[in-house]
Amino acid sequence: MKAKAIPNIYKQVQRLADVTNWLIQKGNIKKARRYLQITEDIFNKGTSEVKNAISNIYVFSVSSFMEIHHCMFTNLFPESLHSEYQKKIHASGI
Repeated sequence: MKAKAIPNIYKQVQRLADVTNWLIQKGNIKKARRYLQITEDIFNKGTSEVKNAISNIYVFSVSSFMEIHHCMFTNLFPESLHSEYQKKIHASGI
């Protein structure tokens, strides 16, 4: 019997971002906030690899999606994820 491959953390975080983006697109903001909060909790409790994946994949993906669709992301992002977003903005010089 073949062992089922466990997706790496980066694929899991991308999937979480895809679901969050889909919820925002469908207008289910209440559930999207729940996913953002879950990700915030994972970020705060995670290893440096988990934090790196969430910062580089999740925050980038969700914030890009919200900017393209003109969403008010400052009200949606929990504190730590919003802080990561701000770091990315200031680092890029935008």
